Amino acid sequence: MSWVVAGLLVVASTSCAREVGDDDPAALDDGRPLVLTTFTVLADMAANVAGEHLRVESITKAGAEIHGYEPTPGDLRTAEQAELILDNGLGLESWFEKFVERVPAPHAVVSANVEPVYIRDDAYAGKANPHAWMSPLVAETYVKNIADAFVALDPANTDDYRANAVAYIGQLREVGTELDADLSALPERQRALVTCEGAFGYLARDFDLQEAYLWPVNAEQEGTPKQVVRTIDFVRDNAVPAVFCESTVSDKAQLQVAEDTGARFGGKLYVDSLSDAAGPVPTYLDLLRYDARLIADALVGEQ
Repeated sequence: MSWVVAGLLVVASTSCAREVGDDDPAALDDGRPLVLTTFTVLADMAANVAGEHLRVESITKAGAEIHGYEPTPGDLRTAEQAELILDNGLGLESWFEKFVERVPAPHAVVSANVEPVYIRDDAYAGKANPHAWMSPLVAETYVKNIADAFVALDPANTDDYRANAVAYIGQLREVGTELDADLSALPERQRALVTCEGAFGYLARDFDLQEAYLWPVNAEQEGTPKQVVRTIDFVRDNAVPAVFCESTVSDKAQLQVAEDTGARFGGKLYVDSLSDAAGPVPTYLDLLRYDARLIADALVGEQ
């Protein structure tokens, strides 16, 4: 079906999605079909496409580490009521395959048809980097896949889902323009993004950044001596002025890198999770803007 629609619905930039386990009355069954997502970023995207027709909830809560999440009995009980589950794919949710085996709902992979960025080193070498949503250019594919899944689930509201998707993609393109402007301020020698997890491969590819990291994917073994030494060497060799970590993991190893090299610790970036409503990134669009500005401000700051 064509993505060109006669009129665009207004899509709110604030999320209507909720987390599984919310105990306020608004989170209870309101009669709409329930769609579950594996983490809060996908829930926000999905809520913008769903509009008023579907109830969207995230299995994991704001601030949760997604890679090694362990579903609870409550998660399974909620999933039994779901009519659709959306997952990222690309190997992100290591727990998801066993989870969906125990629930009847169909699921859709929102990263389908994304051109992968492959991990270059460590035990994950040759595997796809799963953090494709960190580029707003790639996120357009996510939104189209979400709309397709909603149309299959609820064809009566096809026009609304398509229109909402087009409107939301328009917002993504606006944010992409803002990101490009923020990051274009970086001098050539300062276009190196050093993080704890290698979650910025797609952003680096699409916005002309050089990426380095302590570990490729969040796992139990993080910040090993070898990883720290390798990152210290990169920061020194490239005169990187600031390094970063992600909000869902310990920044201890990266603080050591900063101390040993004289680089600033630029702050915590949001990747795998949104913040709560009172935090700095309650929506996915907020997350993209926040990270880009934090990166640019830290890397172009006074030396």
